[in-house]
Amino acid sequence: MKKRVILDKKAIGRTVTRITHEILEKNAGCTGLCLIGIRTRGVYLSQRIHAKVTDVEGITLPIGALDITMYRDDISKLRWPEVKKTEISFDVNNMTVVLVDDVLHTGRTTRAAIDAIMDLGRPKRIQLAVLVDRGERELPIHPDYAGTVCPVNENEEVLVRMSEIDGKDEVVIVQTR
Repeated sequence: MKKRVILDKKAIGRTVTRITHEILEKNAGCTGLCLIGIRTRGVYLSQRIHAKVTDVEGITLPIGALDITMYRDDISKLRWPEVKKTEISFDVNNMTVVLVDDVLHTGRTTRAAIDAIMDLGRPKRIQLAVLVDRGERELPIHPDYAGTVCPVNENEEVLVRMSEIDGKDEVVIVQTR
């Protein structure tokens, strides 16, 4: 399988730092701010952003993990949908929710995540932070914070690997056929 590395471990670290600072700048600090990672790799990315916010601001933000399986518009096509746990132990009402995911492609995962958040309450606003924006949207959804924009061909896939789950940090583009 042919692969091309677009972000290595150091580049991912720099990107997380930049996204963290952009979030803090756009929101004039972190008052009323929370982070919610979309399972699976969005959770680990949100934890890294959370740690950077704590380092920079000295404040611990509310952080949660969101499973969007039951909100997917293709759930009926899945043979055995694997539902994982949503862990949000704080009130999202009147909060600025920063949804965090690894890759933004069609926008369907983000739409499902927004639906799930709205079932929990009414946030003041919802923002989206992604490590990779690969374009080709099917829905009118755009990230507020993107680590890198990487358009890929239809025969390519973006793979995000994170040490917490994959044993190493990198973002690669692989040929699918």
